[in-house]
Amino acid sequence: MISKRLLTIARCPDCGGALGANRLTAAACGACGRSFDGTAGYLDLRPKAVFDEQTRYLDESLHADARHERVSPPLLASGVRNDMLREFLRLGAADLVIDLGCGSGRSLVWNRDRGAYQVGVDVSPFFAHEALAGADLALGDLRKLPFADGVFTKGYALDVFEHLSREGLAGVLREASRVLQPGGQLFVYSHVRKNSRLALGLRFINWIAGLMHRVGAVDLTQEHLRKSDHLNPLVDLPDLERTVGEAGFRIARIRYYTPLVGGVVENIMVRSAEQWLARRAARRAARLANTGGPPKGDAGVTAAGSRAEYARAARSEAKDRIAHGGPVLLGLQALTMLMKIDVVLFGRVKSGPFFALLEKRAE
Repeated sequence: MISKRLLTIARCPDCGGALGANRLTAAACGACGRSFDGTAGYLDLRPKAVFDEQTRYLDESLHADARHERVSPPLLASGVRNDMLREFLRLGAADLVIDLGCGSGRSLVWNRDRGAYQVGVDVSPFFAHEALAGADLALGDLRKLPFADGVFTKGYALDVFEHLSREGLAGVLREASRVLQPGGQLFVYSHVRKNSRLALGLRFINWIAGLMHRVGAVDLTQEHLRKSDHLNPLVDLPDLERTVGEAGFRIARIRYYTPLVGGVVENIMVRSAEQWLARRAARRAARLANTGGPPKGDAGVTAAGSRAEYARAARSEAKDRIAHGGPVLLGLQALTMLMKIDVVLFGRVKSGPFFALLEKRAE
């Protein structure tokens, strides 16, 4: 969706000029004349100059399971993060909000009921159908945001900081500060490298999950791909304070999140269920192909491309079950509530992962 309001606040990423509607594409810069395409349902506002540092989220292989295409309710770890966003940021009808690194745009969909005007921006064009239909989306670089100064009252960045270098993070924070009003708030979920002793428990859980992956009981391939470009630029909490302070922010509130319960639920229980669904999809495909029996291999097939197709089919089936409600949805909602215990019990124990509310200092 590309609204007139988006065109009002958007700016040319190259010269900073205001945009006007363009009948043939979607928008054009009134200063330099550059046109910007909007035929895909989002406005392509990427700068002409490409940064050397680029995220792996541009790689189509990371989206092979098509989890981005449809938005399910906020469940499990995503549900915990979204609840914390709503608690910290308190979105309201008077707010203009930017989602920095919006990914599929699911957070925009989940928080539409708050009545705020929201814009999602991401460098990768893998947006969900629901976001394309009902939210203003821009394809852009977070280090050169295509928006006017001080237009947003609030913003959020979920799972973004850890993908950036020191220089990249500084650039994103400077741009976030620029487009926020004085006193504006930015909700962040990320982590620093220094952790607490609680992390030993999470490492043990991840070790078990890794062992299960090696024997074929779960498939963590996509999760490993998604984390493969983590640069983790922040050393510790004082480093976080210094870094955001240099961009004009102060930490107004912070809670910590070491997902011990969450690690068991997502890395073991949910991944096991996904693997079972993928194997079942492979068996169905084998029967349809009249092969005389299930295909061989740890995931039901021998070709990596076929495994990706079966994983995609399994995820699609899971999303269908969730959409229809019933026991599957109720069970996932119960697990989400259980995962919030991590915040209740350990939220004040200083650790690596954190939820933080940054406030832009008044000029």
